[in-house]
Amino acid sequence: MSAPATPQLEQLSRQEKRREARRVVVSSYLGSTIEFYDFLLYATAAALVFPHVFFTGLDPLAATIASYGTFAAGYVARPLGGVVFGHFGDRLGRKKMLVLSMLVMGLASAFIGLVPPESAIGSWGAIILVTLRFLQGIAIGGEWGDAALMALEHAEPSRRGYAASFVNAGAPSGAALGTFVMGIFASLPEEQFLSWGWRVPFLFSFALLVVGLVIRARISESPIFRAAVEAADQQETRPKLPLWSILRRPKNVVLVMLGGAAGFALQVFMASFAVTYAVENGAERQPVLYAFATASLLSVGVVVLMGKVSDRVGRRPLMLIGMVLFMALLQPVFAWFASASIPLIFLAFLVGLVCHSMIYGPLAAFISEQFGTTARYTGASVGYQMATLLGAGFTPTIVAGLYGAEGQIGRVVLYLGVLTLVSGTAILLTRESKDIDLTTYEH
Repeated sequence: MSAPATPQLEQLSRQEKRREARRVVVSSYLGSTIEFYDFLLYATAAALVFPHVFFTGLDPLAATIASYGTFAAGYVARPLGGVVFGHFGDRLGRKKMLVLSMLVMGLASAFIGLVPPESAIGSWGAIILVTLRFLQGIAIGGEWGDAALMALEHAEPSRRGYAASFVNAGAPSGAALGTFVMGIFASLPEEQFLSWGWRVPFLFSFALLVVGLVIRARISESPIFRAAVEAADQQETRPKLPLWSILRRPKNVVLVMLGGAAGFALQVFMASFAVTYAVENGAERQPVLYAFATASLLSVGVVVLMGKVSDRVGRRPLMLIGMVLFMALLQPVFAWFASASIPLIFLAFLVGLVCHSMIYGPLAAFISEQFGTTARYTGASVGYQMATLLGAGFTPTIVAGLYGAEGQIGRVVLYLGVLTLVSGTAILLTRESKDIDLTTYEH
């Protein structure tokens, strides 16, 4: 699809366009940080808190698996959120959906902190928890695609990977923020932490929601989307249903879904199973949380750097290198997690997250560039969220089941290895997208 620039954009100088692009990138990064704080905070709570609060009638392993099951509910909902928000984002605009997705996420997360325990309302606590987790998934399903596209479509063509990487940098930033906050309250005596301490980080979402809404209200609509709408109006053509455009030729969605799965498996493996594994092997809970949070914070710069490097060398090479390194280092990383040594545990988190950053840094641009403008929000959101469902949604439950009471680490390594092989193959089957002209590319 080819479309002229809108008159509003023609009046802006190159410097003004760059300034607006920077505002959008900052907004996307901060908004993504807030939303991933909410979403990944749940992963830590699912590992350390929920088995003892909402599943007290089960044995420890069954309680952990049940808790991870509620965690998976959010990932099941994410593709649905991608479809719903993607449809309206491709029809009505990116900015409106940014604000709405943040509102839903912030309220759902804050209400999680108010759910009564099993001792007060029985199984209803778990039911309410799953419902709120489902709403989280709907919101994050729309959030990522919107934030990524706003950054991508405002950026200069040679800086798209760099701009879009700030959206993905919000994930480790949010993970670090959530883990630091949870770590503060994890220092409380066990009874107080499980009674009320874990709730405070979720209630803090109310304050973050206000900040995020103020930030997102001040940015402008995507210029590429505005140009596409103007072109359609001039030609008097009705855009196709975005979801139908994607499903009619599903190859791109399938490839990005499979290609992104391993990166998400690694991400959630670090945030959930690795934390529990380190604690079970003798490390204290709070230092482990701080080690993960610090490593996550350091990885933010690597995510952005990898996005920038991908503008030079391409998206695919970096992602494939990250996957190969991850599998090559997985065995020593497990040994470090089991060492009960906080410096080695920190090193394990850092090595794992650096490998993850090589996959995750180029990923936003890699996925978004596979689709045309009129269906890009829907295509990118559905592809990304299906990748999270495949790679992350069930990984904690599967890994916990494979590990079992006998501690079968080999099974866990095999599972992660197979998933990584599938993702690497899918990436090899896609085309390099860094030089695609987004204003002319039609899915």
